[in-house]
Amino acid sequence: HYICTGVNDAVLHGLPHDYRLADGDLLSLDLAVTRNGVAADSAVSFIVGDTRPPGSVALIDATERALSAGIAAAGPGARIGDISHAIGSVLSEAGYSINTDFGGHGIGSTMHQDPHVSNSGRPGRGYKLRPGLLLALEPWVMADTAELVMDADGWTLRSATGCRTAHSEHTIAITDDGVEILTLPQHLRP
Repeated sequence: HYICTGVNDAVLHGLPHDYRLADGDLLSLDLAVTRNGVAADSAVSFIVGDTRPPGSVALIDATERALSAGIAAAGPGARIGDISHAIGSVLSEAGYSINTDFGGHGIGSTMHQDPHVSNSGRPGRGYKLRPGLLLALEPWVMADTAELVMDADGWTLRSATGCRTAHSEHTIAITDDGVEILTLPQHLRP
């Protein structure tokens, strides 16, 4: 599946289901594409309809702020731990527990490559970032747990408590002078 759909308590790898979205549902779309032999991965979470449950708004906001912090911590000479620490600090300060079983990853000719980019870590540690490296950064959280359960479909990961979840992601390239966000929509590019 190239588009994973996570509704409410489904946070990662959501297979599409015959579910009719309702006003107030929290929907996460995780999109994977390959162009000219290079893979990219991106995710966005949003609320369907007009109802804005405050807890859902806070979840989405936390993952978006954590993603921005992770991108800001990246660059030539930085380390994976700098990114992980930046992401984890935002999520922890927002009051969320962090599951480190799944996180960001290297990306390029295939979707999931080394290095693993945890959503929590210690600055100054891990792989040193070099120009040309592509990374998918993907902070995700669950409202009241850090424990995941596998759905009966054998793929979709859900919160163990049935609480709401959110997921944000961009693919970035480390350049000689910083970072380029490769999955930023065209109308938002500088």
